[in-house]
Amino acid sequence: MTENHEIPTGIDLSTRRIVVTGGGGFLGTFVLESLRSRGCDHVFVPRSAEFDLRDRSAIQRMMDIARPDIVIHMAAVVGGIGANKDNPGKFFYENMIMGVELMEQARLFGVEKFVTLGTICAYPKFTPVPFREEELWKGYPEETNAPYGVAKKALLVQGQAYREQYGMNVIYLLPVNLYGPHDNFDLHSSHVIPALIRKCLEARDAGADHVEVWGDGSPSREFLHARDAAEAILCATERYDGADPVNLGTHEEISIRDLAELIQRETGFEGELRWLTDKPNGQPRRCLDTRRAKERFGWEARIPFVEGVRETIAWYESVR
Repeated sequence: MTENHEIPTGIDLSTRRIVVTGGGGFLGTFVLESLRSRGCDHVFVPRSAEFDLRDRSAIQRMMDIARPDIVIHMAAVVGGIGANKDNPGKFFYENMIMGVELMEQARLFGVEKFVTLGTICAYPKFTPVPFREEELWKGYPEETNAPYGVAKKALLVQGQAYREQYGMNVIYLLPVNLYGPHDNFDLHSSHVIPALIRKCLEARDAGADHVEVWGDGSPSREFLHARDAAEAILCATERYDGADPVNLGTHEEISIRDLAELIQRETGFEGELRWLTDKPNGQPRRCLDTRRAKERFGWEARIPFVEGVRETIAWYESVR
């Protein structure tokens, strides 16, 4: 039986000074849009060229300038399977050190609330589907993205420890794979949806007879539109004050094969999908139990997947 939680009315973000790390990135575009729609005028986005979040003194300087009431930490060093395989040390160190230093300096500065974005790469490789937050510690993550996943999961422990010892209000959110306009379409570091969109459009325009796709198509994934994710993050920032991690997703999964065929149809590519079965599949299945987000802060995803994919294709065609 599901535990009942009364959803609080929440804090008024328009009256707070807010720092959004990663605000210049893909998800950040939508978070800033949602903050603007709430009337938030005091939003500071630290750029890496000016504030290296791996460096304590740069974080301290940022705190002095921005004087935040709330920190939303979304900055991450991340990529697809290939990028994870090539950069395990970099992905571990940079994600860990950014989060650890930022949370500690936020504590010392007396920040009212700290929002950490984790990753579903933190879940064990063979987590029962749908992934429930209670399963996070019941095994080791999928090998290709374990360094990234473990670094991000350590920030959950840090937040819970800081809550226990210092009474610091730290929350931890676990968004599923994101997609949408403004995503990263670089084939060397992109995730599966932008990579397939770009490959299919380029193959269509070149009149190519096939597109290569990693793996055998059998794994499943769940995808959340970045606009929905942004709304989830701000709903949690306003209304959720608990220690428990919370999944953000749609509770719907699609196989990589079905995804590739959908993108093939929607881009108008008429050639063959050629599966590279010697390449890694990644985690076998991903689908989240999303009940906690609805119970704790009243959020549910709204954008239908096919509609979101069409919007993403149209956006990429307009800017490429």
